[in-house]
Amino acid sequence: MGINPTYLNLFGRIEKEAHFGALITDHTMIRSGYLHKANGGYLILQVEELLRNPFSYESLKRALKNEHIVIEEPDETLGFVATKTLRPEPVPLSLKVILIGDPYLYQQLYILDVEFNELFKVKAEFDTAMDRTEGNVQKYAAFICALCQKENLKHLDSTGMAKLIEHSSRLAEDQQKLSTEFAQIADIAREANFYALQENAEFVTEAHVRKAVDEKIYRSKLIQEKIQEMIYRGTLLIDTDAERVGQVNGLSVISLGDFEFGSPSRVTASISLGREGIIDIEREAKTGGPIHTKGVLILSGYLSEKYAQDKPLSLSARIVFEQNYGGVEGDSASSTELYAILSALSGIPLKQNIAVTGSVNQKGEVQAIGGVNEKIEGFFEVCKARGLKGNQGAMIPESNVQNLMLKEEIVKAIEDGKFHIYSVETIDEGMETLTGTKTGKKLEDGSFEKDTINYRIDHHLKQMVERLKDFPSFSIEGEKKKED
Repeated sequence: MGINPTYLNLFGRIEKEAHFGALITDHTMIRSGYLHKANGGYLILQVEELLRNPFSYESLKRALKNEHIVIEEPDETLGFVATKTLRPEPVPLSLKVILIGDPYLYQQLYILDVEFNELFKVKAEFDTAMDRTEGNVQKYAAFICALCQKENLKHLDSTGMAKLIEHSSRLAEDQQKLSTEFAQIADIAREANFYALQENAEFVTEAHVRKAVDEKIYRSKLIQEKIQEMIYRGTLLIDTDAERVGQVNGLSVISLGDFEFGSPSRVTASISLGREGIIDIEREAKTGGPIHTKGVLILSGYLSEKYAQDKPLSLSARIVFEQNYGGVEGDSASSTELYAILSALSGIPLKQNIAVTGSVNQKGEVQAIGGVNEKIEGFFEVCKARGLKGNQGAMIPESNVQNLMLKEEIVKAIEDGKFHIYSVETIDEGMETLTGTKTGKKLEDGSFEKDTINYRIDHHLKQMVERLKDFPSFSIEGEKKKED
């Protein structure tokens, strides 16, 4: 049972009673606190509750440093004048205090309180996932069995247990891990038991667990349905077929606290003469976060290293998430933005039936991102609403393949060839998937193979440098003359 760590509950109190208009007390009215009761043993406290109660945290530290417990009125600890009362002798204190809480609170206390590390020396972190080994799976089954016995629930058969463990791996977002968020697993088991009771089933089966998971999502996905409806009706513009230059479907995750879902967004890029480089419209409009800004700045590094070794990178490129009004954060769309820029520079259209996610570094390597399952499922729902045509799919980083724990509906669609998952390691691989055109390798003389994507981009950039010479106000020489 959790305790309320108020000052009086921790350190005890001297009770008083009214007697002929006056408050009186004696030694029989001294009440012990949790520190007295735990003396010689262990006291476990929720750190968040401890910090919320005035005087509790500082007084606890003082007691641990002085190694004794003093029973006094709270106003006496602040040095205020108190009425005459009993003053019990300090009680020697010898116990271990264990604080339980969020890692963020630990970090803040460690940084802001110089005494914290001296008093609480041992730190123990609990992972939210564990390895999906045969032994751990058996322990998982034992946990569920114990839960069913304790709460008088119907036991799960082999199919139900397998489905619950599969859901656990989905919560962990890793095929080789199991979630240790047992409260969520227990809730699914309880709800699955309810559906089994409705059907008078002897055991909880796979169908009951699946229904419990689906119903939990159904109760929370109103906003997702509204967004998908706007996409289906054309209010939010998302193409799921044809090809477009400088336009690609990016994938993002929207979190509602208890529920996360993926939603596609149109990302576009426009190219013109200039020396501004890549302009992030989200940043200029102050709707982009710092991590997103970092991802965009990395694109300049990639373009400079690959195409600007023999010429200045003279262009003005603007990228934006279309119809985005709630802000953008994270770098998981940086590869998406780069594909749009490369398409605009080469003039080669991108397939709109493939949605993209993944961050990128300056070397053109596509890096892992979070929420890969939700992102794929979000685009799948849009494609399903418009009709699966067999050529639609999502492109993810190769390093995210191990995180795939998709819904059975999507797995079946992939097996039937109605939907596809593409994994890539580099931007060049991604461009070939999105265009069906060879990207082209760099030759010894610094040029690229002819009739390839990189060749067309390099040629376009050279033309832009030549054209800038006709506009002295945009050239480096022209700006130097202005300064003079």
